[in-house]
Amino acid sequence: MSGPDVAHKKRLITVLWGTAAIFAILIARLFYLMVIQGPELQEKALSQWTRDTAMTAARGTVMDANGVVLAQSGTAYKVLLWPNSIKAAERDRIASELSEILDMDYATVLGRVSNTKLQQIELKRGVERDTIQRIIDLKLGSGVGTAVDTKRYYPNGSLFSQLIGFTTVDGVGQAGLEQKYDEYLAGEDGRTITETDRKGNALAYGTQEVIEPTDGYDLVLTADSVVQSFLEKALEEAVAVNQAENAQGIVMNCRTGAILALSTKPDYDPNQPPRNDLTLLNSLSRQRLVTDAYEPGSTFKIITLASALDSGIVTAESTFNCAGYRLVNGERVRCWKSAGHGHQNMTQAVANSCNVAFMDTTLDMGEEIFYKYLYAFGFGSSTGSGIAGESGGIVTNQKYMTDNTLARIGFGQSIAVTPIQMIAAASAAVNGGNLMQPYVVDKIVAEDGTTVIENAPTVVRRVIKESTSQTVREMLEYVVAQGSGKNAGVPGYRIGGKTGTAQKYENGKIADGKLIASFLGFAPADDPEYVVLILVDEPKVGPIFGSTVAAPFVGDVMEEILRYYGHMPELDDDAVEVPDVVGRSIEGAESTLKSAGLKATYQGTGEVIAQIPRAGSSVLEGSGVLLYTVDTNEVLTEEETAEEPEDTTVIVPDLYDMSRLSAAKALKNEGLVMVVPGRQKGKAIRQVPTAGSIVERGTEVLVEFSEAEMGERKDEDKQEQ
Repeated sequence: MSGPDVAHKKRLITVLWGTAAIFAILIARLFYLMVIQGPELQEKALSQWTRDTAMTAARGTVMDANGVVLAQSGTAYKVLLWPNSIKAAERDRIASELSEILDMDYATVLGRVSNTKLQQIELKRGVERDTIQRIIDLKLGSGVGTAVDTKRYYPNGSLFSQLIGFTTVDGVGQAGLEQKYDEYLAGEDGRTITETDRKGNALAYGTQEVIEPTDGYDLVLTADSVVQSFLEKALEEAVAVNQAENAQGIVMNCRTGAILALSTKPDYDPNQPPRNDLTLLNSLSRQRLVTDAYEPGSTFKIITLASALDSGIVTAESTFNCAGYRLVNGERVRCWKSAGHGHQNMTQAVANSCNVAFMDTTLDMGEEIFYKYLYAFGFGSSTGSGIAGESGGIVTNQKYMTDNTLARIGFGQSIAVTPIQMIAAASAAVNGGNLMQPYVVDKIVAEDGTTVIENAPTVVRRVIKESTSQTVREMLEYVVAQGSGKNAGVPGYRIGGKTGTAQKYENGKIADGKLIASFLGFAPADDPEYVVLILVDEPKVGPIFGSTVAAPFVGDVMEEILRYYGHMPELDDDAVEVPDVVGRSIEGAESTLKSAGLKATYQGTGEVIAQIPRAGSSVLEGSGVLLYTVDTNEVLTEEETAEEPEDTTVIVPDLYDMSRLSAAKALKNEGLVMVVPGRQKGKAIRQVPTAGSIVERGTEVLVEFSEAEMGERKDEDKQEQ
C-alpha cells in the first residue's frame, strides 16, 4: 500500500474514533439527563406548566361513649399566593390589603408576595368563610387564590381538654390523644393539579387532575361526657373553696377498667390554647393523673389491708394497741392522732386510719410478702392505659428496704404512685380481686364504618381472693358509715372508701404547709361498679384533711353517677337535709347544723362565706359540714376522724463519692446521724438507707467508705462528733 493511502486510512480511523467519542459523550449526557436527572427535571417542568394544590384530608372525629362529638374537623379555607402572577406594581397594594384582612404583619406578607423564586406559597390556613369572601371581593388578581382547608373544632370547649389535647395550625396532633393517635386520625391529603401558562395562570381550556384525600379514622372513647361534667363541676368547686393549686379526678368502671371521666382543674380551651405562653400551656395541658407521682397517704392503706388479709397475716378480728406512736429500730414513728387510738380491732383501725396498726401489719407481713403484693397490684410500672406520658411511679428497690421504710410504706409514705395506678389497684382490691387494665379508647373506626382496632376489658392478673375482696369492701364501707370517710356518704346508697392526706416535697425536703388531700370511693359497696378518686393539691384553707377537703366532692360525684346510671337510692331515716348557713356567724351556723343532726367543721371566726356540702343536699345523719369563713387560715385543727400529716421526715441525701467530713455535714443538715462501721476513710461508696429514702429526723445512716483506716482516727473524724 502506497504512502498516501496509509495516511488517508489513519486520518479516517482518527475521524471515526473522534466521532465515536462525540456520540459516546452525547449518549452519556442524554442518559444523565433522562435517567439520573429525569425525575427532578420532570418535576421542575411540571411546576412551570401546572399548579399542584394540596387538598387537606378531614381529620378523624373523636367521640365519647354515647357518640357525642368531642373533636371534629370543620370546613375552613387557606389563602394561596402565586408570586410570578403578581405584577411588581401591585405587590404593595396586595400585601397591604391581605395583611389587614388576615391580621398579619405587613412586612411578612410583602416578603411572601415578592418571593418569585417559589411557584406557590401558602399564606395562611384555617381562614373562615367570611374572610375569604372579603378577599374575593377585592379582586386581587390571579396571583392570589384560595382553597378548601380543614380546621379542628372542639364543640364542648374545655371538656376533656387534657385527655383529647389539641393540634397544630397545620392539623398535626400536638398533645393528648390527638398526638398519641395522630397516625390514625390524620388521614392522607389529596391534590389538585391544574395546567398553567408560563406565568402560572390557569389555562382556560387546560386539564385538571384531582386526587381525592383519604379522611382519617374516628376515635370512640369509653369516657362519658355526662360523667365528665359531674367530675369537672366538683373539681372546679374544690379548687375554688379550698383555694387550691389544682384538683384532679378520675372515674373508672372497676369491673372493666374502662375510664369514664378524668380531669384536672384548672384547664384550658383547646380551641384557643395559650400558644404564646409555653410554660402555661404545658402546665394546663399536662395529664397529671398519669404523669405525676405523689405520696398517696392513707388511701394506700387499702392496698396494705388487702395484702395482709389475703396473706393471712391479719383478720377482721385482729387487735392492735395504739399509744400514738411505734418505735421501729429505735425510731419513733407517730400516728396521726398523738394521743393514740388505744385498743382496737382491724375494722376499727381501718375506720380510724390508725398508722400504728398499719405499721404493725406491714412489719408482720415482712418485705418478701408485701413486695409480692405491691408488684402484683401494679405499682412500679405503667398501667398501659394508652394515655400519653404515663409513668410508673417510684417503688424503692427491695434490696435497699429497711424496717423503718417498710413501716412507712404500710400507711402510704415512702412510696410514690400515679393516680391512675392508685385507682386501678384499689379497683382490684374491691372488684373481686382482678387487676384490670385501664383503657380510654374503646375503638377506632374507618370512614366506611369498619372497626380498625377494638379494645376490651383485660384482666392483667388475679391479685387477691374473692373472699379477701369481700372483706375489704365491708371494712371500707364501715369507714364511710362510721369512720373518717363519713363526709363521702350519700343517703340511700352503700358507699365505701378511704381518706388520704399526704406531704409534698420541694428540693428534697418536706414543703411546709403544702399537702395533697384525697379520697377514693366506690359504689355500690356490696357489688362495686364505679370508683372515684379526687385529689386536691395544696389547699390553702383549713382544716386540711382528705375527709374534709376531698371526701364531700367524691360523695357529690358518686351520687350523680349512680342516679345517672339508674341506681335509685333506698332512703331511710338516717338521711337529713343540709340547711343553708351561708351568711350566718360561726356560732349560729354551728347551732343550726347541730339541730339538724350534723356536725360543723370550721376554722377561724366571722361570717360563713361557703359550705360543703351545699344547702339542700341530703347527707347521712352525723355527717360533717365544712364551713369557710373570711378569716379561715392554714392552721390545722385536730379531728378525731381526720388524718394529721407527718412533719418530721426528711429525704436521705446522696453521699456517693463524698469524704467523711462532707458526708457527715450533709447528713447533719438534714437532721440525720452518720454511722461508719470500723475505721474507714476515702470516698463514700455505699449507704443505708439509700439516697432518696424518706426517713424520720434523727435516723442513723450507715455509710461505707472506700479505704480501711489502720491508724488513729484523723482530726476530720473528730469533727463529726
